[in-house]
Amino acid sequence: MFVTPAYAQSVGAAGGAGDILMSLVPFAFILVIMWVMVIRPQRQRQKAHEELVKNLRRGDIVVAAGGIIAKVSKVVGDAEVEVEIAEGVKIRVVRSTVTEVRAKGEPAKAKPEAANE
Repeated sequence: MFVTPAYAQSVGAAGGAGDILMSLVPFAFILVIMWVMVIRPQRQRQKAHEELVKNLRRGDIVVAAGGIIAKVSKVVGDAEVEVEIAEGVKIRVVRSTVTEVRAKGEPAKAKPEAANE
């Protein structure tokens, strides 16, 4: 009627190593699915955004954080750009806040060198 403790222990010990391995398989499967569906696409989006920010130049029409649509008037440095949000109104924004480039501008024209100097 009662199961002895010795009998109960011997039944669990028979497949102990295989049971542990089989219990870890679903966790490994979940990690693989998470990597494929979440982590990998996020890294691709991050690389694309870094490339977009790196290639900003004067004349680009951009959308900054908060939905501000502006035209890049000057690239200040590695971290900032100066944008014109209205005629005569220029502000500086951090490059990483640029979320989208709506239209690419013309490249900056080279300064003509003085021929008579």
